[in-house]
Amino acid sequence: MNLRLTEEQQDALRRRAEEEGRSMHAVVLRAIDRYLDEESGREDVRRLGAKYAARHADLLRRLGE
Repeated sequence: MNLRLTEEQQDALRRRAEEEGRSMHAVVLRAIDRYLDEESGREDVRRLGAKYAARHADLLRRLGE
């Protein structure tokens, strides 16, 4: 995989990596891991929300009246 960054993105990434005392590679990997964890959590919430909305549809309908 190749990651193509704008010059501004690359400069910002380089500065961040230097501030943290880490490589740009390590900073990017951490960002990817955070994104994947966050999206996984959102999917869990969507799935649980749909499950409980279906289970309690009558109650939710009555509350909306």
